[in-house]
Amino acid sequence: MDFSLIASSFGQVFSLTTLLYTFLGAVGGILIGSIPGLTATMGIALLVPFTYGLDFVSGVAMLLGIFCGGMYGGSISAILIHTPGTPAAAATVLEGYPMGQRGEAGRALTISLFSSFVGGIIGALIMTFLSPYISNMALKFGPAEFFALAIFGLSVIVSISGKSIIKGLISACFGLLIGCVGIDKTCGYIRFFTFPGFYDGIPFIPALIGLFAVSEVLANFEHLLEGTVPEKVQRTYKTGNAIGNYLKSVVKNVIPSLADFKVIWPHMIKGGLIGTFIGAIPGAGGDIAAFVSYSEAKRSSKHPEKFGHGAPEGVAAAESANNGCSGGAMIPLLALGVPGDSNTAVLMGAFIMHGFQPGPMMYVEHLNIVYAVFGALLAANLAFLVVGMLGVNLFSKVINIQRYILIPCILVLSLVGSYAINQSMFDVFFAIVMGVVGYLLQKYGFSLSPILLSLILGPMSESNLRRYMQIVDGNFFKIFSRPICLLFFALAILSLITAVLNQRKIERNERQELESNNKV
Repeated sequence: MDFSLIASSFGQVFSLTTLLYTFLGAVGGILIGSIPGLTATMGIALLVPFTYGLDFVSGVAMLLGIFCGGMYGGSISAILIHTPGTPAAAATVLEGYPMGQRGEAGRALTISLFSSFVGGIIGALIMTFLSPYISNMALKFGPAEFFALAIFGLSVIVSISGKSIIKGLISACFGLLIGCVGIDKTCGYIRFFTFPGFYDGIPFIPALIGLFAVSEVLANFEHLLEGTVPEKVQRTYKTGNAIGNYLKSVVKNVIPSLADFKVIWPHMIKGGLIGTFIGAIPGAGGDIAAFVSYSEAKRSSKHPEKFGHGAPEGVAAAESANNGCSGGAMIPLLALGVPGDSNTAVLMGAFIMHGFQPGPMMYVEHLNIVYAVFGALLAANLAFLVVGMLGVNLFSKVINIQRYILIPCILVLSLVGSYAINQSMFDVFFAIVMGVVGYLLQKYGFSLSPILLSLILGPMSESNLRRYMQIVDGNFFKIFSRPICLLFFALAILSLITAVLNQRKIERNERQELESNNKV
């Protein structure tokens, strides 16, 4: 590597003007990511035309600021109002929201912020030094490998099923079933429903908003009517009137405590590596990486019984993974000219608009630009860290708003977010329907996360299986001759076994605790 060229390219990125655009992007990304329905992809797409008048480095730095800020911003609403701002933050809900409910919203936000930063930096560094090697590995993925990856992802369902594996599997089957709605991509038949709104399948973002946000609104509305609103434990951070005291409190609050750091640091590292690897596979994304990392955190935890009740390591694992994807998704874009996800697909348009064609030749003809992009991604992660530090106290105050004020606000934001995707009232009505379904399922002890994971991975597994079967003339067993597929199948079996063992361990610990309480 030409370290002098790296230094000069990084110097261009860390100029005052470029950093200003990066910070503006990070602020916009956090705001967009924290509003359900408004994804980072939408923010990047809206601002691409505005970068035309800027030089390439400043424009890409601002767009990467939106990308990274949006990935972190999704965790804010996930922790505070039980609604993932982005699909990649869906796994954060599992532990972040329970932490907020017991008065630890500030703690959850700081863990999320710090983990997001660490995961993003890991992804950026791997992208800088190993992108050609990882992109070569990504080239080995075909329909068979994507199917095996989807099966591995679906094996995570057992880990996120809650107290009952049976109910978790029922939820997953429901998700797989509704994931089959729409036009068959192979044969062109319309399956299940003939409504135009379902032709492209279940509207994913409205389904996400309905399952988590609208269902939570209905549950809280029921508590208000019954007068059984759970008492909130309020823990606010004291800040002085002086700017210096405020900044000290911010810095103190944004860094996890030593006790938390000892617990979460292995999961941050693992999550960053998992996110980078999965992000580098075109077609995979931060949502898959977050659930896989979360499952790994629960599998390797000494106290799996704490998961589902606000385990900090669950937040750290999910957030480091989905932010590690930001660097991973850039690898196939720069090295192969193939977008890793929807965000990098829009970024590819920005590259082309500025006269650069992503792909192998960029490393030959425009190596300085490649290094500048590496530096811009590092700057984007630093930018959202600083913005998050300044805003964490403000974000955490949302949890203290009275419920009769907060609930209508959440409902309005959710419905507006559902409409904003396609400007369709059909999506709004569908979000409401899914909210009612989610409310009823939660009321009777069914976990919602398996439904979401099935909606993500079900269509992916079906389409790739059918493509593979066409390639091999229906001989499915040829898949066992592919090493990467065997690796994913082995990981899936390991994930299932450890999840079942963890569930038995949890049940045994709960039974022993109950017996000891009865003796007392």
